[in-house]
Amino acid sequence: MSEEENGSEEQGKILGWQRQPIVSVLGHVDHGKTSVLDHFRSLGSERQASVMDREAGGITQHIGATEVPAKILNETCAAMTGGKDFNSPGLLFIDTPGHHSFTSLRSRGGALADIAILVVDVMEGLQPQTIESLRILRDKKTPFVVAANKVDRIHGWRTERGRSFIESWSNQREDVQQLFDERYWKLLGQFSEHGFNIERYDKIRDFKSNLAMVPCSAKDGEGLQDLLTVTVGLAERFLEERLRDTLGDGEGTVLEMKDERGLGKTIDVILNRGELNVGDTITLVGSDGPFSTHIKGMFRPKGMSEMRDAGDRWEACETAVAACGLKIVAPNLENVLAGTTLRQTNTAEAKSTAEKEAYKEAKISVDIAEEGVVIKADTVGGLEALAFELDKMEIPIRMATVGPVNKRDITTAQCADDALNQVILGFSVKGNTEVQPKLEGPDAEIKFISADIIYRILEEFEEWRDNTKAEMDAAARENLVYPGHLLYLKDHTFRNKGPAIVGMRVLGGRVHVGQKIMKLDGTPIGQIKSLRTRSSEDVKQGHQGEELAVAVMGPTVGRQIEEGDEFWVDIPSSHAKRLKKLDLTPIEEEILEEITRLHRKQDHFWGR
Repeated sequence: MSEEENGSEEQGKILGWQRQPIVSVLGHVDHGKTSVLDHFRSLGSERQASVMDREAGGITQHIGATEVPAKILNETCAAMTGGKDFNSPGLLFIDTPGHHSFTSLRSRGGALADIAILVVDVMEGLQPQTIESLRILRDKKTPFVVAANKVDRIHGWRTERGRSFIESWSNQREDVQQLFDERYWKLLGQFSEHGFNIERYDKIRDFKSNLAMVPCSAKDGEGLQDLLTVTVGLAERFLEERLRDTLGDGEGTVLEMKDERGLGKTIDVILNRGELNVGDTITLVGSDGPFSTHIKGMFRPKGMSEMRDAGDRWEACETAVAACGLKIVAPNLENVLAGTTLRQTNTAEAKSTAEKEAYKEAKISVDIAEEGVVIKADTVGGLEALAFELDKMEIPIRMATVGPVNKRDITTAQCADDALNQVILGFSVKGNTEVQPKLEGPDAEIKFISADIIYRILEEFEEWRDNTKAEMDAAARENLVYPGHLLYLKDHTFRNKGPAIVGMRVLGGRVHVGQKIMKLDGTPIGQIKSLRTRSSEDVKQGHQGEELAVAVMGPTVGRQIEEGDEFWVDIPSSHAKRLKKLDLTPIEEEILEEITRLHRKQDHFWGR
């Protein structure tokens, strides 16, 4: 490096080489974040990248990285810049999850990014996840550009691949421009409500006071050269000192750990400060706290490819300089936590400082209750994101850990007092080799719900809870004594006693074998031993309007009971309390009120 690259004194800070701006892409689900990046990946290539096709459910789940080299940047934006080259060695895009569940992952991405692109569907405007992204960008003090995507959906808009917005605008009919302006002014109002002043980038005079909005169509590749030009231009103009703060120990963010064929355990990393060399000692955050290892090998993508999608497009390197995405091979990476910081620690002092910071990062910020569900995820951010959603649903969490489901998780879930908490929710995880068979099939030891998209986990969980609760309610209803009202029919005495068998009509509610009946003054009559229909079929239950032969153990006809008598099912106090929470028929409610009035003459707290 030259002396100028090694550092210059500026405002008391020693500055190094100018690195690539790191760009974070945020926004609401399905507003086009990944489509924007797919287009950037396809620049200089005949192949339209299609990482989105392989993203789970079309929603990006993990932080990814795409490097766009300076040569392609300059070629793409030449018409916008008048042929003047950018100073940046390229751009490094972080594709940060846009769904509102990923507060934790987005926060990590926001902290890493120098500048952000907030993708908004021009037809839908601000949505909950867009607003959440605005909050994060404000909290992190991250400058951003608004990509007003999907202009192709405006009625009559004509798109042309690779065309700039400025050129496109002049080729649109006046009525189409008016339709766009309607959407544009609506967006201005929505952003203003949240304290942001946005303006179409080609109309801005002061970029410090106004946010640049770039209309575009990621689907058709129109206006994206404008987006690149504005993003790089703003980063170079306002973030020069930050982009040259590159000296000191190497530091980066771990995206994920992978088991690569021929390499073994590896980690994908965004290096945002300093440089790393093969042989360096690095300190990482593991599931058991900080640990140190040494770099055996490093690989970088061969430009224009997204790190998680690079396949065999990696090339080995001895030294990596910020900012870049790289793959690191090192011993003992099994327990590294994704979304945490990698720190270069070639000295004892650096190692001591790094370990203190790593302990803070390893702490999972999830509220734990004495009773609740068990949750698992493959990253700390994913775990916190799942917990965030469950907290909104008021679902308590008993245990939250990173990694595959193990025997302890199953035991903990099985020990839950509430059957509705006897479940393990897994975000992008499976069981380890020992327990996976125990989580599958009809003989599974515990209910295990796992998916690569949080909203699918929540949907399946809600469905399971509803079904389980319905089954529990059905079982409870089976055992509940329901309100019932009976009439002893005239000329329907079949046996006087032992038990007495008489014909009765169910005037209201229901009666069940085994229940006790009484008179309305509280006089006990006896217990129903059997019920038989007019067709001589034995049944366990009779409903309103049915006439049945009822065998009652206890009374004698002519002494305790007479033809024409009316009887009520004798409901236990504890059952009455539960019945009030159920959806009873109007006549069942009426019978229950009559029985309640009777019992409360003797016991004021009956059924309460």
